[in-house]
Amino acid sequence: MVGAGDAEGPFETAADGAATLALGALDASAELATLVAGLGLARLPLGSRSEQAATTAAATPVAAPTRSPRRLIRGGSSAGDSEDAIRAEGSTGLPSHLVTASLPDDLVRCPWGAWGDPAYVHYHDEEWGVPSRNDRHLFEMLVLEGAQAGLSWATILHKRDGYRRAFDGFEPAAVAAYGEADVARLLADPGIVRNRLKVEAAIANARATLDAQSRDGSLAALAWSFVGGRPIQNAWQSLAELPAETDISRTMSRELKRQGFRFVGPTICYSFMQATGLVNDHTVDCFRHPAVAALA
Repeated sequence: MVGAGDAEGPFETAADGAATLALGALDASAELATLVAGLGLARLPLGSRSEQAATTAAATPVAAPTRSPRRLIRGGSSAGDSEDAIRAEGSTGLPSHLVTASLPDDLVRCPWGAWGDPAYVHYHDEEWGVPSRNDRHLFEMLVLEGAQAGLSWATILHKRDGYRRAFDGFEPAAVAAYGEADVARLLADPGIVRNRLKVEAAIANARATLDAQSRDGSLAALAWSFVGGRPIQNAWQSLAELPAETDISRTMSRELKRQGFRFVGPTICYSFMQATGLVNDHTVDCFRHPAVAALA
């Protein structure tokens, strides 16, 4: 989720930001109800301040939600998306590749997740914080982090398969070639966040990715240049210690904007850093902290 202080980053104008947050709040409310029904829960666990902020945003769309360090819970959807799109994924309401066997309950995880949701468990245990130098994956995460602005990260996780289908598997060259017909197609696709600003930003980011590949050799080279090529290893004791943004994410935001990327405010950039392993922000008591640190 994007905090009020990040409004100038992910949104091109204040008016765009207000419109996107209003659409996002409406969608988040409908999506939350659908996921609750699909999972058979009284409600999704609110494992962090950011998830609480998502609920607040759904109830009061005029206010930008306070974003926790992990928008996740933080690793999309928008007004008009239907319950049928979620149910089509299966009886659990989850994309098929995220329906996994229950993991041992004695594993200690970061305190931000909705651990009753297999999508959260899979994302946290298998992907979040793992250093990535794959351009397609990095581009995917830039798009998804931007799409999440104003929504809960659960919304994005449950639409990830839809995004991969709609955006040609996040192949930057394919997305960069999209024209108006593709924009219209995407805005009619209930499997993604149907918001024009976010769709057009994804296409702009694909083109900026190609420019980065031509100039720097790869998107990975650009992204990892902000941390000197090695992951930052943090040792947070609690969720309250995690920052929403840092000097590095602010520097990244300014440079990415200069290079033509959109929806890359400093908060979104820090979430991107966390998701792709530029920084290890698993809390020290989490079972994934040492495993991710060993990958540096």
